[in-house]
Parts: sequence; C-alpha cells; structure tokens
Amino acid sequence: MKTGMIIVHYNDLGSITSLINNIKDYNIIDKVVIVDNNSNISTKAGLKKLLNEKIELIENPENKGFSYAINIGAKRLIEELGECNLIVSNCDVIIEKESDLIGLINCLIRDEIGVVAPTVIEGDNLNRGWKNPSPKIDALMNLVYIHRRIRKKYVFYPEEHYNDRISYVQVVSGCFFLIESKNLERIGFLDENVFLYYEENILAKKLEKINKKIMVCNDIKIIHNHSVSIDKNIKKIKKLKIQKKSQVYFQKNYNNANSFQVFMLRFTAFLSRIILSIVYFFKDLFKKNKIS
Repeated sequence: MKTGMIIVHYNDLGSITSLINNIKDYNIIDKVVIVDNNSNISTKAGLKKLLNEKIELIENPENKGFSYAINIGAKRLIEELGECNLIVSNCDVIIEKESDLIGLINCLIRDEIGVVAPTVIEGDNLNRGWKNPSPKIDALMNLVYIHRRIRKKYVFYPEEHYNDRISYVQVVSGCFFLIESKNLERIGFLDENVFLYYEENILAKKLEKINKKIMVCNDIKIIHNHSVSIDKNIKKIKKLKIQKKSQVYFQKNYNNANSFQVFMLRFTAFLSRIILSIVYFFKDLFKKNKIS
C-alpha cells in the first residue's frame, strides 16, 4: 500500500523547509501534500520553491482550521494514490530516521488499529497520549493552576503504562500520527466544526465507534519543536477562547454533556480567562518597568 503525507502549514516557512529537507529522500513516502492555511504572500512564495513532482501544495483561500486542512489533504492523496496510509503532521516536527516511519506503518496494518503514533518529544516532556476527559474533569481542568494536578491524576496515564514496546491509549497528539485512508473515510473524516483544539479527542471518539484502537509505539520517537514560535500573551488569551469553544463543542456532541455540565465548562473557562488576563497584565507591566 502506498503512503502519503499531509503537512498542515501556516506562516512557518523555516520549520516546513526543515521538515521537507528532512523527509525528501524517504522512499517510504510516495506523495507529500502541503496544505497552507492562507499564509502571507512571502511565505507562499517560499513554499512554492519546495515543490517537485513528489511534493504538492494546496493553498486554502482562507484559514478554516486544522481539521479542514487535514481533510483537504487526505482527499487529494486518496484521489491520487487510492487506498493508502496517511501520515498527518504539523510542520514543526523532526523525523530523524526513515526506519521510524516504516516501523509505524508496520504497526498500522493490524486490523484492530485505527491510529498509530510515536512518542513525541516536546522539550523536556514526552507526549504519549492521554485519556478522553469527562465533562466534569474538563471543567476542573479549566481551573488555573489546579489543572496540573487534575490532569496528572485523571487524564495522563502512569509511567508504567509505557513500559512495553507499544501501549494503547484513548487519545494521541494531533501533531503527528498515522491512519489508513479507509478508516478516515469510514468515520467521515475529521470534524470541521472545530477550528483548533480537541481534534484528537473527536478523532478518538469517532474511531471508538468503529471499534478501532489507538496505539503508541514507545520506542519510536519524533521531535515536536513546539518552542519555535513563542506566543504573545494577548495571543494566548485569544487561543484560550478558541480552545474552550472547541471544548464545549466536543463535550456536547461527543461526550453527551448536559446543560449543567456545559454551564460549568463555560463558567470555569470564563474564570480562567479573567485570572490569566490579570496575570499576563502584571507580567507585561513588570517587563516594561524592567526595560525602562
């Protein structure tokens, strides 16, 4: 079976150039589709320099989100390759060895598997998946500073869960994973109603409905260079609003949250925005005073 790769991109020419240079000689990848979510003109010009007969660019006229971009890329690859393995990737990842991709693909061919992911190295942390939170747990995780304890106790798996070569988890990071095209088609592709965040949680629920499992290959690692772009505090608040909107959508439509649970999700999200806005305000004020 052939293998295609979807790279979702937005205004990060340096990262995607590094990734393309990283994978361009990997024979296991038959076709790469870069889906650009309406980057600026100079970035688009730079993207076009990366193209060849194996690498194609799809330019979305507007940014409709991560799920929309993945779906566009997947449909293009299915059109060209037919039934295939799909590698879904952010542009800011590093795949050190072609053999790692081959190992992931070999795990994907098992009948019961819906998604395969590697261990994702993010700075000093290892991202190896998590449990899908209930509405109650998600509401508690909205509480600033308390969320770390809640997440560790109720969402993250204990370290011993990853002692073997492979582990089964409920959800994996959307920054890098593999799925067979036939399974993506069976679940009706990704849900485009979320612009950003909770795509992975929704994907997990969709796969659960068709009795497919999610596997992490603990001995295969890729690097997610998350820190390449540092958000300004005002950007963080805007992103938080998007995240909490996706949170409510997920819990209502995929976890059967009732009206009280939705209220609590919105209320705790509102509290977190107020607290963080105050914290960021004083941080910025302190920085300005320090500079002057």
